[in-house]
Amino acid sequence: MSDWMVTQSPLPRRRPRALSPLREHLRDTFWFAPTAAMVGVFVVWLVAQELDAALVRSLQDDGDYDTLAELLRFADDAKTVVSAVGSAMMTFIGVVFSISLVAVQMASGQFTPRVVRLFVRSRITKATFAVFLATFVLTLLVLTSYDSNPDPRAATSVPLVQSVLTLVMVALSLLLFVMYVNATLRLMRISHVIARIAAETFRVAALMPVPVDGGERPGLGPVTAWVAHDGHAGVLRDVHIARLVRVARGHGVVLRLVPRIGDFLVPGTPVLAVHGGAAPPRRALRYALSVGVERTFHQDLAFGLRQLSDIGLRAMSGAINDPTTAVQALDRVVQILAALSRRPLDTAVHRDRRGAVRLVQPVPGWTELVDLGFAEVRACAAGAPQVTRRLLAGFDDLLLLVPPERRAPLLRHRELLRQAVERTAPTPADRAFALLPDRQGIG
Repeated sequence: MSDWMVTQSPLPRRRPRALSPLREHLRDTFWFAPTAAMVGVFVVWLVAQELDAALVRSLQDDGDYDTLAELLRFADDAKTVVSAVGSAMMTFIGVVFSISLVAVQMASGQFTPRVVRLFVRSRITKATFAVFLATFVLTLLVLTSYDSNPDPRAATSVPLVQSVLTLVMVALSLLLFVMYVNATLRLMRISHVIARIAAETFRVAALMPVPVDGGERPGLGPVTAWVAHDGHAGVLRDVHIARLVRVARGHGVVLRLVPRIGDFLVPGTPVLAVHGGAAPPRRALRYALSVGVERTFHQDLAFGLRQLSDIGLRAMSGAINDPTTAVQALDRVVQILAALSRRPLDTAVHRDRRGAVRLVQPVPGWTELVDLGFAEVRACAAGAPQVTRRLLAGFDDLLLLVPPERRAPLLRHRELLRQAVERTAPTPADRAFALLPDRQGIG
């Protein structure tokens, strides 16, 4: 085997950590960041108001009324700017919101509805909305701090610090607006969307626990109890691994998750199998499983391949007819499968601090991942030589990388693709051209 096959870049090794779904769920919402920003700016305004009041009291105590009069004139001039900023911020917010809607609509129609979550989770988009709303709220608060009495001896408030803070927020808003437009334009380009999907998939794979026993599934013994799903129907988004491990250790049992992350659950279906004892009480398992309306990347190893397959299918449809995009999606499919080619799959084992197995979680196996990445695109690729050539090159590359026991699904897809091309291509020359492996398709 050549050196480049032995020294392929592995997945980044990262120490597995207990994952709480809370942070990921907050990232999937759009209300948290703006709300936190508005609450934060209110607290900052209270501090700035107290500083302004302390400054006025200090000048009055020192009898420096000339300086205080200058500050009153400065604050009066700044009031015009603050008022203009308050009016302009709402217009700015409307522009940003309109750009987001257009970008989401275009991405959903051209790529796949599953990529809309990239826009929802975009940090720069949330930061832009948060800062714009915080600036608008700050201008309203600052306007209430102006004192109508022009006499420096009777003045109680000169919003000097507040006005400077408003100008700083305006400068930050302008900077974020430029960054937001740049980030949105990048997310509307398919190459960047595909790269983001691949990066998220590698992050999920890197956080999977590294087997300490060669990847062998531990012997769990017979099932002693079952835990059924008693919540609303929906997709299993993720599980609170740390909580389940803690509950299993406290009750001296091993828990085995029955469905995979991404499976659709209905009430009454078993979700946990208990080995070695009685089932833990319901209250101990509360909030351990999260069920929602759509899949997330948090612990879903297959979700990235699902999105890439959808993008490839959409690109090859008659309405889009963009085989180059399908080739770009296949590039990342091959990259992901190459990174997973030698990793233990099928089962993720989570242990407590003493090294005892406490939670067994099913994950997609190698054959399932290969089928997910290639089956649907292959079925539609027979009439697109650019895609068939890229598929064949991908199969050949992966066959060089995977261990012998994992070659069967790749060989099966390669043979099915060859048969489909032979049925579709009208002439021997067309068949020979379509069956020539090429990493760029046709270039």
